[in-house]
Parts: sequence; C-alpha cells; structure tokens
Amino acid sequence: MFFKSKEGKEKILKLYNQKLNQLNIDYSEKLLKTKFGNTNIIITGDTKQPPLVLVHGTGGCAPLILESFPNLSSKYCVYAIDVLAQPNKSAEQSLDIKSLDYGEWLLEVVIKLGLKDVTLVGFSFGGLISLKALEYSEILIKEVFLIAPVYIVNGNPLINLWKMFIPLKKFIKTGNKQKIIKVMNVLFTEYDDFAQEFLTTTFLNCNMDFSPLPIIAKKSAQQIETPITIFACKNDIMFPGEKMIKRAKKVLPSLNNSVLLENSKHVPSRNNFSLIEKGILKDF
Repeated sequence: MFFKSKEGKEKILKLYNQKLNQLNIDYSEKLLKTKFGNTNIIITGDTKQPPLVLVHGTGGCAPLILESFPNLSSKYCVYAIDVLAQPNKSAEQSLDIKSLDYGEWLLEVVIKLGLKDVTLVGFSFGGLISLKALEYSEILIKEVFLIAPVYIVNGNPLINLWKMFIPLKKFIKTGNKQKIIKVMNVLFTEYDDFAQEFLTTTFLNCNMDFSPLPIIAKKSAQQIETPITIFACKNDIMFPGEKMIKRAKKVLPSLNNSVLLENSKHVPSRNNFSLIEKGILKDF
C-alpha cells in the first residue's frame, strides 16, 4: 500500500483539499475507473476549449501542478490528473516503470474522458508518463510539453545519493526537519511553507518508490512523431539540463524546441513556470 496508515492518508488529503480550495478556481472533479485503478481528475476551464492534460511528478498532486499553471485554462480545458500511487486521491496501485503500463493507463484516461487532439504537459515523473503514452499510442496526442522530465537522462548516481537520497532516508528514519530542508534545497529553485509541509507529510506517511529510473531507448524515441518541446533545468542534479537537451536532440526526431532554464534546479521557480506557461499558450 502507498499510504502507511489511514491517519497518514487523512493528513495528506486534508492538505490536498486545502491547496485545491486556495486555488480559488471553478472546477469539477471526476473519478474514473481504469484497469489499473481508480483515477481522480480535476477539470478546469471551458470544456468547449481544446483539451490539455496536465501530469504532475513524484510526491505531487493535481492541485499543486495546477497552482504552477494558473492561466492555462484561459485557452484550454485543463484536465489535471492525480497520478497513481502518489499523495493524492487516485488508487494506491503503482505500475511497472520499465513497461508501458503508465502510458497505457494515461491513454485509457484520455479515451474515457472522450478527448482527442490533446496537448500533454508532463512535469518530472509526469514527463516519463507522457513519453510512455507516446510510445504506447500517439493517435490522440497533438503535442507534448515536458518540464524537467524523467526518462531522457539521469544524473550522477553518487552525487544524487550523497546530496539527496541519504539525507532523505535519514529524514524518513528520524523526522529531523533539517534533513528535509537539505533535500528541498537540492530539488527546489524556491519553495514556500506549504510545499515543505506537503513534502514532509508525504515522506513521513507514504511508502515512496526509490527504484532506479529507466531512460528511453533510442529506437523507441526515434519512432515518436508527435511534436515535443522540452524545458530542461540547468542546475537539476537528477536530470541535468544540458545533458538532457544534448541527448534529446540525438534521439528524438520530433523534438520541436528545447529551452534550457538557467539558474533552475529540478523544480523551477514561479517565474520559470510562468515562462513555461507563456510558451504553451503562445504555441496555442
């Protein structure tokens, strides 16, 4: 099970709902049954507008990714998906990251929502899910925007172990807040009190998967035809920006554009999220 206890789950869902209310947006929530487990979706914007599917990263949820992109609903109907086995309202069932299961799951959600010509926006682990979806079937996807995506390159494992995973494991074991602050300072360009509280609560109350992350095979990447834009982060130790863009240009023939965000760690600043959002809206 993803949540360590019923009480832990309640704490996280309380924070989830708190953030959703703070967004102060008109939205509807839909729970879809899929072969992989129930999937919760927050829908905002006019359903007559073109569809945009928003996929958050590890340790995230739909309200948090919506907070990063407050203006997308001006030109799109936004479907923010709660990823399976994450601190949110979807099922606790994790999928095999080496297979195409996450891609098949996302496409099943898109089909059950009745969407086509979808603009797909994936952040971090949501980038892996988005690329897996393209590997599985591109037919319903119009264009993809990836932000610091998993699945193209990985950083130096020793640096990641020393700077992030050892402090994180110590935090999970001891609850020492200095350790989680150390982790957040590595991951986030900037963060607020809520982000710290949400991640602290998540790591203490959830069984997080720390399996090695795969990278897309060159052969699979070269079969993708959907236009892709990548926003890579220069100071991202997990998925280094310059290394990412270099490999993406080699293996992804459909790479439409790549942007290196200077002075950005894995989670971009509000200003950089705003820049990314303008890029998506301008493209529209």
